Amino acid sequence: MMEEYDLFDRNTQAIIYGFQTNAIQRMLDFDYVCRRETPSVAAVIRPTQDAAIAYHKVFWGAEEIVIPIYKTLELAIKKHSNATVLINFSSFRSAFPTSKEAIESDTLKTIVIIAEGVPERQSRELIKLANERGKKIIGPATVGGIKAGAFKIANTAGTIENIILSKLYRPGSVGFVSKSGGLSNEMNFMISQTSDGIYEGIAIGGDRYPGSRLIDHVMRYQANPHIKIIVALGEIGGKDEYAIVDALKEGKITKPIVIWVAGTAAKILPSGLQFGHAGAMAGSDIETAEAKNNALRKAGAIVPDSYENLDKAIRETFEKLKAEGKISPVDEFEPPKVPLDYKDAQRLGLVRRSSDVVTTISDDRGEIVTFNQVPLDEIIKQEKSIGYVIGLLWFKKELPEFAQKYIEMVIKLTADHGPAVSGAHNAIITARAGKDLMSALASGILTIGPRFGGAISDAAKYIREALQKELTPLEFVNYMKNVVQINIPGIGHRIKSVQNPDMRVQLLKEFVLNNFPKHPYLDYALKVEEITTAKRNNLILNVDGCIGITFLDLLENLDFSREEIEDVIESEALNGLFVLGRSIGMMGHIFDQKRQRSRLYRQPYDEILFTK
Repeated sequence: MMEEYDLFDRNTQAIIYGFQTNAIQRMLDFDYVCRRETPSVAAVIRPTQDAAIAYHKVFWGAEEIVIPIYKTLELAIKKHSNATVLINFSSFRSAFPTSKEAIESDTLKTIVIIAEGVPERQSRELIKLANERGKKIIGPATVGGIKAGAFKIANTAGTIENIILSKLYRPGSVGFVSKSGGLSNEMNFMISQTSDGIYEGIAIGGDRYPGSRLIDHVMRYQANPHIKIIVALGEIGGKDEYAIVDALKEGKITKPIVIWVAGTAAKILPSGLQFGHAGAMAGSDIETAEAKNNALRKAGAIVPDSYENLDKAIRETFEKLKAEGKISPVDEFEPPKVPLDYKDAQRLGLVRRSSDVVTTISDDRGEIVTFNQVPLDEIIKQEKSIGYVIGLLWFKKELPEFAQKYIEMVIKLTADHGPAVSGAHNAIITARAGKDLMSALASGILTIGPRFGGAISDAAKYIREALQKELTPLEFVNYMKNVVQINIPGIGHRIKSVQNPDMRVQLLKEFVLNNFPKHPYLDYALKVEEITTAKRNNLILNVDGCIGITFLDLLENLDFSREEIEDVIESEALNGLFVLGRSIGMMGHIFDQKRQRSRLYRQPYDEILFTK
C-alpha cells in the first residue's frame, strides 16, 4: 500500500496527454530495467485522432506490446481507473483546461504539467483547485521527476544509459528536490557517485507559481523512513527556501539536508538581470542566493561554500550516516539490458539487415525525388514531356524525341473509345452506384484483359513469334488459322475497312514510317494485312494491333539487347501504355456522371432476353 508521503510506487500507472512517442518508450524502458511487472503507461490521449480508441506499438524489452490511445481524457479515465498520474504534454494554451479536467477527476491524484509559459493566473487557479481536492501538482515548466526503481515521469533522467549510470534502476537513500529540471541529470549522477543514490527526485519547475514547493517535497522526504538524506537545489528569486529555514528552526526537519541556492554570481552581474526561470530574479536583498544560503546555514542546513563543493558535502554526509549505522546496504542487482532500437543499432554499425525491396527507378531520400537519377526539379524546369518521364521510370532511359512523341501519341490514341466499351461502361455504372473515383476507375481497369485491350499485347506476341520463326506473311496467316486456330489478334474491325480506314491507325503508321529509323514489325504486319484484306476488306490492321506491333519497332530503335527487349515485354509495359491512356477517358466518364448527379443504373428489360 502506498503511504501518504509517496507520490509513486512500483505499481503506479500514468495517462499521458499528447502523443509523445520518445517519452512513452523511455518510461517503458525504465520500467523494464527496474524489473517492474506492469508498464507504467496505462494510456495515451491524442485529441487529433479520428477514432475514439487506437493503439500504439511499443517495446517491453525485446517484446512488442500495445498502449491504447484515446481521443478524450474522459474516456481514458473511464477505461483506466487504476491510473493515478496524468503527465500533461499539452501546450501552454491548452494546459489549463486539460489539467483542470484531470484535477476534477476522481482517480487522478498527481498532475504533471510539462508546458512552459502557462499564465500565472491559471497556475494559481489550478493550485487552489488541487489543494481543495487533495491533489498534487508537479510543474508547470517541469521535466518531472523519478522514483528510483519504481516510476519515471516522461523524459526525466534522459536516456537509459544515463539512468543505469546514475543507478536509478534501484532506490538509494537520498531524496532530491530542485527548481531546475536542467540540473536534474547532473545531480542524479552526482548523488550516485557520492552516496548510494537517489530514492526520489522531483523538479518542481521554475515558474513563479509552481504547483508544489520545495518545502512540500522536503517534508515528504522527512516523513519517508527510506530516505536518510535530503538534497535540495534552490535558486535566486522568491522566498520558497525560507519555508525550509522555518521548518529547520521549528525542528520539523530532523534529517540532514544538503542544500545550495544557485545564483550567487548575480551580485557581480548587472542589476535586474533575470536568470532562466520566471521566478529566478531577486526583488529584494532577502531573495538573493547569498542571503538564502546564509539563512539556511544558520538554521542548520548543510550548505557548501560553492556549488563546486556540493558533491563533497553530500559524500561527507552520507559517509557519516553510514559510519553511524543509519544507512543499510542497497540491494544491488544487474539491471536487464534494454535491446537497442534497430535504427540506433544500424546507426552505430552493429547490425546488418537485408532489404525487402530493391528499386532502381527513383529515390526520394534527398531534398527532391529523382527519376532514374534525374532530379524532378530539373525535369520541370526543362519542361520535359510525359514521354520523357515514362522513359526514365519505365525503361530507365532518356528516350529520343521520336520515342517520347510516340508514347504520347499512343496515350492520346487510347485515352477513350466512347462510353459503350466495357471499361468505360463499368466505370460509369460504378460511379452511378455512388462509389468514389478510385473504386469506379478500378472497376473499369479490371475489365482490361484478353477481350478488351488484350489485342495489343497478343498482336505483338504473335507477330514477334512469326519474325523469330522466319515465317513468311502467308505462312503466318495459315499458321494462325490451322495451328493456333484463332483469328489474328490486331487484325479486323467491325466498321472500318480498306475503303473506310481508321484514322487513328493512319496517323500512327504515318508517324512510325516517317520517324522510326527502322520498322520491321510494321512492315511485316502490313504485308499480312495485304493477305487478309484480299479475303475480306474489313480485315485491316486495327488500332490495337498497330499499337502492339509498332511498340516492338520502338524497342528495336532504342538500342536494347534481345534480353532487354524480352524483359520489357514480360514486364507488361505494353499493357501499361493502354492502362495509362484508357484511365484518362474512364476518369472523364466518371467525372461526367458525377457532375450530372446520375442515378443508379439499371439494365433495361428490352436489352435482356428472358427464357424458360
